Amino acid sequence: MLLEYFQMIDRIESVDLTAGRLTARSVVPEKSPVFEGHFPGYPLVPGVLLIETMAQASGFLVLAATKFAAMPFLMSVDGAKMRSFVEPSAELEIEALLEHEGSGFAVTKAKIASGGKKICDAQLKLRTVAFDQVPLGEIVRKRAEELGLMAATAGSEK
Repeated sequence: MLLEYFQMIDRIESVDLTAGRLTARSVVPEKSPVFEGHFPGYPLVPGVLLIETMAQASGFLVLAATKFAAMPFLMSVDGAKMRSFVEPSAELEIEALLEHEGSGFAVTKAKIASGGKKICDAQLKLRTVAFDQVPLGEIVRKRAEELGLMAATAGSEK
């Protein structure tokens, strides 16, 4: 996890397109400039970055489900609940479940846990835009491959 670069996912562990489910992992860095202000002497991952983590997992799930036909952009967050603090060095288990995909939109439910303890959850709505309309396809595909999305998707059928 590179907080200051918004690279929130370290690796994608599994994708089940039939179930519409993706699991990922990430380890919070021991040190980050983010912690200098949040909070001095008591470092905690900001809730907005936890939401970003869930959004990225959801985005990778949508990319897999659409076979990289469209780029997902976070549109809204509903019912977000922050249940516990996240400190440096925490290992996060992230899960995204696809509830709807089509007509230029996707809806997921996502959650984060650490050591079996619930951290946060929310419903996320994403707008999907065809890659021919946004110049991000190559960058996103490369990042997805680095994180193991293609390997995790291999063998998963929809």
